[in-house]
Amino acid sequence: MTDKKIIAVVGATGSQGGGLVRAILADPEGPFTVRALTRSADSAAAKEFAARGAEVVEADLDDEASLRKAFDGAYGAFVVTNFWVQRTPEEEKARTRAEMELAQAAAAARAAKDAGLEHVVWSTLEDTRPHFERLGSELPTLLETYKVPHFDAKGEANEFFTELGVPTTFLQTTFYYESFLLGQGPHRDENGQLVLTNPMADQKMSLIAAEDIGRTAFGIFRRGDDFIGKTVSIAGTHATGDELAAKFTDVLGEKVVYRPQTHHEVRAAGFPGADEIANMYQFYSDASEYFVGVRDLDLVRELNPQLRSLDSWLREHKSEIPLG
Repeated sequence: MTDKKIIAVVGATGSQGGGLVRAILADPEGPFTVRALTRSADSAAAKEFAARGAEVVEADLDDEASLRKAFDGAYGAFVVTNFWVQRTPEEEKARTRAEMELAQAAAAARAAKDAGLEHVVWSTLEDTRPHFERLGSELPTLLETYKVPHFDAKGEANEFFTELGVPTTFLQTTFYYESFLLGQGPHRDENGQLVLTNPMADQKMSLIAAEDIGRTAFGIFRRGDDFIGKTVSIAGTHATGDELAAKFTDVLGEKVVYRPQTHHEVRAAGFPGADEIANMYQFYSDASEYFVGVRDLDLVRELNPQLRSLDSWLREHKSEIPLG
């Protein structure tokens, strides 16, 4: 038996949850032990965590009974939902991704309440709609009611935890550095020039390494009750498009030019989810003063002394950045 407090981590083998699992395992003398929740205990990541001393438990956000069982006896939980999870055509037809996230968050909140958890860190995002209304922004409505569904549904789901009285910290995340490894970094134009394009104009955007989301959640848990009932908005770097291009230039050793797109150009590109991505960037740019302003890097570093700057992250991942 141990007197350590159990933190149940939803999505333990994912980017955010995995960061928290690794942070707890890296602190064996600390006050917590980790219960890694995953849909498959047979996955390579789950087996690795088990070998390192994590308790691995199978649970599914779509199965509230499994969550309730997995939360039993735990002190706290980290909860994250994945809007972009791969789904079958039947699942897509049955409910929208926003409906999926809302149902999963509600199930997690009920399970946390029933289990008597003392602290939940809920990985969330802003509901963009009040901001767009305040700013007078014009943009398409998606899924009948949303502007940026993968933001808005998470923000809307905050109320499930609040209404049930679950002691919760609302951890507002942001754009992953890892997106630069998935085609959102520099690319060569028809003249061979490395070009960075995004529709931010001259506004700053906030970015973070996915691993640092879990690490910061760990810092919040270590602070006890300090952040219960509060929102903590996080980032690792704030930068304009020109500043991002300069960072890529420094790391790649080749000039990278920033050429901002318009939001209309992104929507017209026609790739899957183009409207949602364009609306997301419009939120980042139109509401930049708010979005960057609430993401206090000093606070994040206080909670997570290992917080990665984009510069150091780019140097580490230089060889993985596609430049086609």
